[in-house]
Amino acid sequence: MQGSGAQPYILRNVAGVYSCSCPAWRNQSAAIERRSCKHLRQLRGDAIETARVGTAAAPARAARTAGAAQVSATGTAPPILLAHPWDQVVDLSGWWMSEKLDGVRAYWDGTRFLSRLGNQFHAPDWFIADLPKDVILDGELWAGRKKFQRGVSIARRQDKSDDWRELTYVVFDAPAHDAAFEQRLEHVRQLMEASGSQHARWLPHERCTGLDHLRAELARVEELGGEGLMMRQPGSRYEVGRSWTLRKVKTFHDAEARVIAHVRGAGRHGGRLGSLQCELPNGKVFNVGTGLSDAERNNPPPVGTVVTFRYQELSNDGVPRFPSYVGVRDDVAWPPTDTPAPAPAPARARAAAPARAAQVTASPTTRRTFTRGDDVWSIELDGRTVKIRSETPGTEAEDTTRHSPNPAAAWRDADSLIAAKLRDGYVEIVA
Repeated sequence: MQGSGAQPYILRNVAGVYSCSCPAWRNQSAAIERRSCKHLRQLRGDAIETARVGTAAAPARAARTAGAAQVSATGTAPPILLAHPWDQVVDLSGWWMSEKLDGVRAYWDGTRFLSRLGNQFHAPDWFIADLPKDVILDGELWAGRKKFQRGVSIARRQDKSDDWRELTYVVFDAPAHDAAFEQRLEHVRQLMEASGSQHARWLPHERCTGLDHLRAELARVEELGGEGLMMRQPGSRYEVGRSWTLRKVKTFHDAEARVIAHVRGAGRHGGRLGSLQCELPNGKVFNVGTGLSDAERNNPPPVGTVVTFRYQELSNDGVPRFPSYVGVRDDVAWPPTDTPAPAPAPARARAAAPARAAQVTASPTTRRTFTRGDDVWSIELDGRTVKIRSETPGTEAEDTTRHSPNPAAAWRDADSLIAAKLRDGYVEIVA
């Protein structure tokens, strides 16, 4: 059924339990068999729905609809800075390093929190009382390591409950402060320390001294249950959208997918959800069951929901290997409109031309082309395989295939070959 969004909502009847993929149905606290929404009432009739869920559901529905109207009235998505994944090529020595918080991105506009899509987070008055007024801040509503889903469930509620005491607003930037990153971070530190807020703090950063330092800090954070690292280029300004000045470094990739079906479980999961069948933005379909809690198996995200998952690598067919469910993403549009763009070349060659790297949700194949005079050299990375093609005018093209034991080794092999070509005077061609 077509709603107010670009994508239609999906209504389902599973063993007499009706569901809708709209936010109004998903965000209700009632049991799934007691939920309704305006789309179900439009389809089945108001009297039939009232008879099914009871009259007690009507006030909740009215309150939720009013809340939804308030959310939609916040306007467009706020102008925030987004990161590119690190391609393991750019030298991050001297960059500012901090833990990547596995929380909910929250833009403080001076009076309220907004999500990446511009929806309002209904924080209690006591939570925001000490935050700087009329100052724009960028940060995360954070419940702690390994508590992403708990943080999401609290932030998207509209009842301003005491559960917000589990959250901390961790601030890492001041978008409207027209200065380099170092000055913006110092501005944030002064603001937060002066506020004395019990529910907000600033996020310290430290200089990365080199690759060994980066790896050690990544290992330390991951050992504690953290998600990874964020790297900020020294002297960088606050840019809207994805910027090469902000890189995320993680052992595992993460991405978003849309739930397209529920796969029934077997064994200990018999009679409930076994896995979610999901679709990537490029149409690739896969199942994810690891990471789902018992509560989520009993009450799974409805079909049409956008979810986040982690995975180790993409197979040669573009399917995520070892996917693990993380949680529902209400703050991401579908299909995504801000997927990471190609990554830049190594720092030593950036002046010549930007490089290109694989995108998490795009094709697993990465092809880069370089030229020197009339000679053309291209390299294609596909999983554990590196394919090389050399073309010189007047001669037949030469193709070479190299195999590595794993994708990480293939990346290192490709990086070494590219570095050699750059030293030989080749320049990358960017489409």
